[in-house]
Amino acid sequence: MKIIENEKLELSEIQLRMIRSGWGPEVVEDVEVRKITYLSDGLKVKGYLAFPKEKKGPYPCVIWCRGGIENRGSIDSFNAQGIFGQLASWGFVVFASQYRGNAGGEGQDEFGGDDVNDVLNLKLLAKEFSFADNSRWAIEGWSRGGMMTYLALTRDHSFKAAIVTGGIADLRCSASESEFMKRLFQVTLGRYGSSGFDERCRSRSIVNFASNLPKNTPLLLIHGTADDRVLPHDSIDLSYKLLENKTPFRLVLLENGDHFLKNHRKEVDRLRKLWYETYLKD
Repeated sequence: MKIIENEKLELSEIQLRMIRSGWGPEVVEDVEVRKITYLSDGLKVKGYLAFPKEKKGPYPCVIWCRGGIENRGSIDSFNAQGIFGQLASWGFVVFASQYRGNAGGEGQDEFGGDDVNDVLNLKLLAKEFSFADNSRWAIEGWSRGGMMTYLALTRDHSFKAAIVTGGIADLRCSASESEFMKRLFQVTLGRYGSSGFDERCRSRSIVNFASNLPKNTPLLLIHGTADDRVLPHDSIDLSYKLLENKTPFRLVLLENGDHFLKNHRKEVDRLRKLWYETYLKD
């Protein structure tokens, strides 16, 4: 058994009203979101599980990869109910990791190192639930989670669909065009010192080895044109590599969209839901 702790989220009535208003009543009424601790490479890692309350299934499974650096960007209970509850309300079982070393978990967040195992090891958890269809998987990531999604896809070619929004495709560790990115690699990759620094950057930048992405996993790239954290040319540059390698994908650039695409939320949700329904559901 891989899940060693499994508890229901505790939210206040005020929080639930906010979620109903922001994401829709079905995100509260029709799904269950649980906080879990699971084993990954022998480490106790924190994460989330979400699924439709009806448990009719078997439902396709989605891995959701969070963004951020270490605990900055970790998912709290409020956002877990909204983000993962929405996916579950669309008819999916959702698995998400906080990555090792975060939110009280064991180990050290390696920003695309061995913590990629924490993403892939989520697939083992589906075997514990009769309502989860272990033969149909998709994966999704935002920001740093996009980088984690790309890295996971190079190692597991069985995903039927993938979505990356505002994803890091090229760390450009010597660039200063984005203060966010500069801070990102200083805080994470820089902790290991200068030895091997360039190789760590290269090995986490999918533009350098896009040919390793699967040819049978359609990839939806969404990026805001006004994103000043992860610049839009991350997705644009990657799209050229995907064309060269004949990797199936769609690139959507949203006008004046920031890193969080706050003003494009409905459009983003429509694109994501359609992608899943097209490639993940029968």
